[in-house]
Amino acid sequence: MTDELVKPIDDDVPVLTEVVNELTAAPRPPDPIALEALARELERAVLERLGPEVDRVMGQALDVARAELKDSVNQIVREAVAQALATAKPE
Repeated sequence: MTDELVKPIDDDVPVLTEVVNELTAAPRPPDPIALEALARELERAVLERLGPEVDRVMGQALDVARAELKDSVNQIVREAVAQALATAKPE
């Protein structure tokens, strides 16, 4: 290389090690208010995206629970009628 191709270093332009040192300097502690706002926004976004799927799954679970409850009531009623007939005194 000739001296003509080598440009002088401008003192106003940071070199890579200066930039890296600035970035790794003591990090600021997180702002609790900003963290809370971020958490709320993330919660809202996740629930907005998952809402339809949650509703679908909940609907299926309620349908299953409803069917199981109906079967249980039917069985209880039949057992009660059978018990009543078995203990009834003939007239």
